[in-house]
Amino acid sequence: MVVAARTVTSTVRVLESLPALLRDDPRVSVVFAHDPTSAFNSGVLELLHSAGCRVMPWEQLARITPDLILSASENIDVPEGDCPVLVLPHGVGFQKFVPDSRGPQDRLSGVVPNALLESGRAWLAVSHPAQEEQLLASYPKAAGHTLLVGDPCFDELVASRPHRNAYREALGVTEEQRLVMVSSTWGPTSLLGSRPDLVAHLLAQLPCDEYRVGAIIHPNVWSAHGAWQIHTLQTAALDAGLLLMPAVHAWRPALVAADVLCGDHGSVTLYGASVGLPVLLGAFGADAVAGTAIDDLASVAPRLDPRGSLRRQVEDVVREHTPQRYAAVAHRAFAEPGQALARLRTALYHLLKLPEPSAAAPSARALPVPDPPAASVDSWQVTTDVTGTSEGLTVTVRRVPAAVAGHSAAGRDSSASYTHLACADDERDRRLTESASVLVRRHPAPTAVGALHWIRDTLTQLPGSLLAASAVRGGGTLVGLRDGRVVEAAATGPVRDPGLPAAVVYACLRAGHPLHGTHVTLRIGDTRDEDVVLRLRPAAPPTR
Repeated sequence: MVVAARTVTSTVRVLESLPALLRDDPRVSVVFAHDPTSAFNSGVLELLHSAGCRVMPWEQLARITPDLILSASENIDVPEGDCPVLVLPHGVGFQKFVPDSRGPQDRLSGVVPNALLESGRAWLAVSHPAQEEQLLASYPKAAGHTLLVGDPCFDELVASRPHRNAYREALGVTEEQRLVMVSSTWGPTSLLGSRPDLVAHLLAQLPCDEYRVGAIIHPNVWSAHGAWQIHTLQTAALDAGLLLMPAVHAWRPALVAADVLCGDHGSVTLYGASVGLPVLLGAFGADAVAGTAIDDLASVAPRLDPRGSLRRQVEDVVREHTPQRYAAVAHRAFAEPGQALARLRTALYHLLKLPEPSAAAPSARALPVPDPPAASVDSWQVTTDVTGTSEGLTVTVRRVPAAVAGHSAAGRDSSASYTHLACADDERDRRLTESASVLVRRHPAPTAVGALHWIRDTLTQLPGSLLAASAVRGGGTLVGLRDGRVVEAAATGPVRDPGLPAAVVYACLRAGHPLHGTHVTLRIGDTRDEDVVLRLRPAAPPTR
């Protein structure tokens, strides 16, 4: 068997399915033919070599006689011969018009060249009978050459839902946070093609103690522009903790882990809606094909208004969502759920003219846990709202990463609301640390003595700061003030980040509330409350 390896997208789709189909069968030898003619070819060879595949140049295909050519790219020039060609979809159906590399016109994505259809060698796998009807309406010569197999990727997503908490933990998403994934297909009408700053705006408007934001970008974008360019264009978002998923594999567990999907007319959006996610459409291009499942989704999914409050729209779509909201869309896109690998194995061996293995038919397995793709956030714009009196004080804290603070509408300080810059001690931008009102030690000090020494040294080195805070291993946070006082902030709940009790101390100091014997309700956005008790202690550390 020869596998056509033309783009990262199509090659990954084969690599994700083929091992389960050929498992333990010594009768089938596989070689990957590298076709370098695509504009999105960058990364294909690296992918094949990392997977340990045997690779040959595409030109060599004309000099051998394979028993089957397998491809998830329809845009291939197959040499003359009589062996069958099985074409798998690399997305969901035929739902997008794309530029035709053979001419100036657009073509329907997923359909092989007319010459291959006319030869009768091509077999097109589809995930739903509606796709066959769509295909035959425009390409009647495909009659009798479609295979209904379902969708292995959709089956894996469904099979992985019981492991959702493991994926969230691997991505660093806490129980108190919602994960908003942004999905973008490729091209100028895609979400990031039309709104490249949307991710930064989401990070700026969704407080980081309550939300995480991730991005799934089509592999064609990675191939066309390169990882360096993408990282450069999204520098602020990455500094703000964006979970930028690698071009292959990891997007699937990230999608399972998500609470909300903001997408476009790409397949990932359709997958997300079909597994039950609330969806906001941030873009929807005219290159989407009318009458397809993705077109059905566009008629029922709410649109994102970039001029409105992004947080309010996210909260609204979560509140109004029901698990069956997109059930009709999923039913239109995916037939034979749970059976795709089994049906695909049967089709594969039929075309190879080999008896199907006697082993049980393969079924979808849960996806592996992803590696964490985000760097830590090192600085924050912190807004604190103080309500009540010293007998019943509440401090509401909302933090957004400083890297994207320019995209948020921070209010001015008032008698009850205060905004300040806080930096971790590993912030690399000296301008930020020198401007910060609050400095936070990233890792707990081993002892209170160590914390007090760190506070003293930090306030000495950075005279522009007002507070320095360090957690102490075993519990509690010490917050040192510029005037030499030290406040011990003890939280009753699992407040893991010393920046939160430090924000409480800052707010009480600005509002003129006492810092000793004060009981404060720390309200972290709208998600949870924790009790914090403030107590003054001697400021000077003990003698060494």
